[in-house]
Amino acid sequence: MMRRPLALLLSLALALPAPVTAQSYDLPDLGDVAASELSPAAERRIGEQIIAQIRWRDAAYLDDPEVEEYVNRLGHRLAAASNNPMQDFDFFVVRDATLNAFALPGGYIGVHTGLLLAAQTESEFASVLGHEIAHVTQRHIAQIVGKQSQSAMLMVASLLVAVLAARSNSDVSQAAIAAGQAGAIQSQLGYTRTFEREADRVGLETLASAGLDVRGMPSFFERLQRTTRVYENNAPAYLRTHPLTTERIADMENRVAAMPYRQVPDSDDFRYVRAKLRANASQPAEAVKELEDLLARSPGDEALSYGLARALLRAGRADEAERRLEAARKGAAASPWVETLAAEIRIARRDAAGAVRVLEAARTQFPGSRSLAYALADARIHAGQAREAATAVRRMIDTRSADPRLWQLLSRAHAELGERSAQHRAQAEVYVLRGSLPAAIEQLEIARKAGDGDFYTLSAVDARMRELKQRLLEEKRAR
Repeated sequence: MMRRPLALLLSLALALPAPVTAQSYDLPDLGDVAASELSPAAERRIGEQIIAQIRWRDAAYLDDPEVEEYVNRLGHRLAAASNNPMQDFDFFVVRDATLNAFALPGGYIGVHTGLLLAAQTESEFASVLGHEIAHVTQRHIAQIVGKQSQSAMLMVASLLVAVLAARSNSDVSQAAIAAGQAGAIQSQLGYTRTFEREADRVGLETLASAGLDVRGMPSFFERLQRTTRVYENNAPAYLRTHPLTTERIADMENRVAAMPYRQVPDSDDFRYVRAKLRANASQPAEAVKELEDLLARSPGDEALSYGLARALLRAGRADEAERRLEAARKGAAASPWVETLAAEIRIARRDAAGAVRVLEAARTQFPGSRSLAYALADARIHAGQAREAATAVRRMIDTRSADPRLWQLLSRAHAELGERSAQHRAQAEVYVLRGSLPAAIEQLEIARKAGDGDFYTLSAVDARMRELKQRLLEEKRAR
């Protein structure tokens, strides 16, 4: 089905006469938000509940730790250089070939995989992130709601819920969107242009402060505009949600001309993330062919060799993948992308112990990489080292208790060890983070009855169950 960008949904929802409902999803609770304004705390609360629906219920969400880690690293670099470095940000990726990015309430910024592949330089990609960060730091969504009413945000949430619920029924989502489209575009267009100009200006300043090439913003937007002329009504999604004018491009070019020239090479991470997305974007045989063609035009490109190795692994050709990757490793700088793939190939060849050795060595080189930590825990479980995996994961949970991937790994490790009480206790935390308290309570009840928990474990299970039942009761009362 055709996916309409979420940023467009935000603008369309403001004109809807009444909320669209979907019983299978929960709407955000705004609490005591004044009708004339939306506080930062309320904005964050809305964003948290919307992003929970996307992460746990939308099949388009890309659950890839490496890709997400890269986008967050670059995004937080820009956020730290923005005019509001204290603002919380969370960046995520959506599996969608269209060129789009969007800001949700509370600092949640989504990026389509198509945008990453379309950007020709890292600074071009960063310019779009900087623009979206500016929409958040300038509180554009809150200002729109302030001019409408508190109910506008409930309409936003309702419409988003309807679209997520209708992933398998395009007629439903199209009907929901069509209800207010014409009026919304007419009533919001002038206001939106003001915001877009401000986001351009603030985004450029952020790009410069972060040490990136400010020429990336006008060059990328100008190329998008040329695409619009070529395809006429089939414009890139980003231009449908961020109306682009010649005046805006000229203004960006004039501002860039007054800034110091800075040539910034792309990072290896940018090249590897694009190669991975290419390797995973189509059927394995098609991905192999595409990457072979690209590599023939750019022989010696380590990132493309990595991408080809990953595509070969997807195609079930592990031996060829290993040879291709080993050849690439000889001339490339050390990279967690390469080492993670090397470990995946070993697991595919039933050498999980070898995968553990590769990843342990990589962790000493890149101790701050979360994706490597996940991969190492997974490899240890495959290698029959579940006890070591559980111990390491618990240490990470001590400082990152809101990380669902860690809780899932811990649950898997305990399952491998036959520790059912601990397994279901950990799985309960996964459901808590997904926003499903009844499922979490059910897991704790299973843990209580498993019969293999010691006094300390069962006491912790009982305490957590009381806490979650109280939270569930309060949520029901609030609704």
